[in-house]
Amino acid sequence: MASKYIALPNGVSENTFDAAINEFRAILGEASVLTSAAQLAPYIKTMMPVPDAEHAPSAALLATTVEQIQKIVGVCNRYKVPVWTISTGKNLGYGSAAPAERGQVVLDLKGMNRILEVDKDLAYALVEPGVTYKQLYDYIAERKLGLWLSFPAPSAIAGPVGNTLDRGVGYTPYGEHFMYACGMEVVLANGEVLRTGMGSMPKSNTWQVFKWGYGPYLDGIFTQSNYGIVTKFGFWLMPAPPAFKPFAIQYQNEDDIVEIVETIRPLRINGVIPNAVVIAHALYEAPVKARRGDYVKGSGSIPDEAVRRITKDHNLGIWNVYAALYGTPEQIEVNWKIVTQAFGKSGRAKILTEEEAAADPAFVYRAKLMRGDMTLQEFSLYNWRGGGGSMWFAPVSQARGSETLKQMALTKQILGKHGLDYSGEFIVGMRDMHHVVDVLYDKTDPEQVKAAYRCFDELVTTFSAQGYGIYRVNTAFMDKVADTYGPVQRNVNKILKKALDPNGILAPGKSGIR
Repeated sequence: MASKYIALPNGVSENTFDAAINEFRAILGEASVLTSAAQLAPYIKTMMPVPDAEHAPSAALLATTVEQIQKIVGVCNRYKVPVWTISTGKNLGYGSAAPAERGQVVLDLKGMNRILEVDKDLAYALVEPGVTYKQLYDYIAERKLGLWLSFPAPSAIAGPVGNTLDRGVGYTPYGEHFMYACGMEVVLANGEVLRTGMGSMPKSNTWQVFKWGYGPYLDGIFTQSNYGIVTKFGFWLMPAPPAFKPFAIQYQNEDDIVEIVETIRPLRINGVIPNAVVIAHALYEAPVKARRGDYVKGSGSIPDEAVRRITKDHNLGIWNVYAALYGTPEQIEVNWKIVTQAFGKSGRAKILTEEEAAADPAFVYRAKLMRGDMTLQEFSLYNWRGGGGSMWFAPVSQARGSETLKQMALTKQILGKHGLDYSGEFIVGMRDMHHVVDVLYDKTDPEQVKAAYRCFDELVTTFSAQGYGIYRVNTAFMDKVADTYGPVQRNVNKILKKALDPNGILAPGKSGIR
């Protein structure tokens, strides 16, 4: 007999799930418990090269209060029903809103969207998980608070809670998002509510200004994990600087990446350039201006000759460096002299100011990110090849030019072997580099789906064997990446999971933790 549900939780019978659903409806109301295929459609579609059915939820719960969440986890413990928690649920290229494992119930918190506090003087915010960056941006602008946000490239539709808990990054001086987190409220698997840091102290007024509290620092264990459900989140905001100077630097040879990174590293470590510097390959920037089909037809990766034509036709470098200076006009003048002297030594760099690049849509989009303005321009990547397939491959390395050249060559070789293009950028932090590659493919083409899966699997295997750790990954490859960090870390994660969630109800499989 066919089930009334599109999927069932692992090990849970339909009769048992019926009982759980009835209790969920008593807590949330009929309209906030979704079980039909039509209602669950937004929680099923992924961009990964695996059947979406492998990630189909059994239901979705639309909670709006902490008290509702506490009751929900009580029901989940009684019936051993697993829940996969999302905030805005976008997470494109990393798994979207779908759960890690078939049959998990999606706990959707986008209705918990209150901005609880924004302090102008101390420059912090306290928000619920459903708050989007656009919502907070508008709140700050309407009140003329003079504060800047830092957000990932798909800024308007993403949210600070989901992004930071997955350790996402941005492009302003506050771009290492978890570094600027300060204080969480977490519903634990047993229904208890924990406030981390200073928030555990009654009547505390320092919850969002002092990160550490007393005793072990706990906030980190609730990132990229399944140890609790974050219901309030504090983080610091950047006061708007008196002046802001974005700029771009173009290089025309792939080997120039060594010079670029060796020039940037001391400027970043010394704080001359205070924000993470993006070094975008031509094919990462090209979708803002062109389509793949305009330059190459048929299967296989795009040839170097076509990439050269793209750079010439659309005024791109093979490498396109984006950074900014912040502070008073006097500070910027001094630092600009340092930057131009550093990049001008070899004669290979073409330095472009905002005035010189103002008509370039690629520059405009990057400048918006670096000053905390809204943009969705990066979604043009999905138009490059078409077909809705995307996975972010994100290994980390030291900020050394030699490492960059090695990673790029290795990535291009593996992508080319599977007929895919290199759409990558390096993001230079203080001492590290995130190598962010969008593995784009046509999900409507079965052969490309197989090729994309094999390609991503080989990327993870090859990079980890050479000591390059992946810092974030889509839900289809979480176990594989977790394995690369070794058995001791996996065992410690398992011990913590058993202690905090003995029935394993919270997002089983998240980051490979069960």
